[in-house]
Amino acid sequence: MQNFDPFTIAILVAAIVVFLKLRSVLGQKTGHQEDLSDLFDREKDKQKREDGANADNVVKLPTRQQTNSSDPDEKDPRLAHIDKIAKPRTKVNKGLKQILEADNNFNPKEFMAGADMAYEMIVNSFAQGDAKSLKSLLSSEVFEGFKSVIDERESRGETVKSTFIGIDESEIQSAEVKDYEAHVTIKFISQIVSATYDKEGVIVEGDDKDIARVKDVWTFARDTRSNDPNWKLVATEAGA
Repeated sequence: MQNFDPFTIAILVAAIVVFLKLRSVLGQKTGHQEDLSDLFDREKDKQKREDGANADNVVKLPTRQQTNSSDPDEKDPRLAHIDKIAKPRTKVNKGLKQILEADNNFNPKEFMAGADMAYEMIVNSFAQGDAKSLKSLLSSEVFEGFKSVIDERESRGETVKSTFIGIDESEIQSAEVKDYEAHVTIKFISQIVSATYDKEGVIVEGDDKDIARVKDVWTFARDTRSNDPNWKLVATEAGA
């Protein structure tokens, strides 16, 4: 059996005691310790302050992507919207872009929303015999056609009761610029309840209960040189 030196044993015991004390201290937080997240936050705040102080002296240069973009749709969102409502490289698509080129104020999205509103207003005004409202929405030629129908209806003592339910579909069928005048032809499919009554109150046309599915093809036009932003209805025909 090997003899142990008492001094060696004492050193070993002291080392064990020191190790245990260090472990207990390292496993606890004291008032002088800081969370690492706090240190990172302070560093971020410091960097922000430095960046802010130097912001006035920094000129941000455009990136390569910004300067070398070759996609025209990225420069004008209206071009991208045209591609949504008319397939690229089609005649309609090219016609709408031709209108945009001739009239920088042309917005295809706003135009379609306005065309839907105009369609409803014209249908309702015509049914009510409101020639005054129609005059501002129609070309002189189309207005005369609508007005003559209204006058004939009134001369016979007929009245129309109509309820416009809504537009199911509106689709651009053609678009072009003719001698500075933009033309857009739209096919509308709508639902309307309409009946025409004679002076005795008897229905002579239509049905006051049946919902009719109406198809119309209307052409709107506007002089691209004019300061007047309004489009007018210049041609109508029944849809197939």
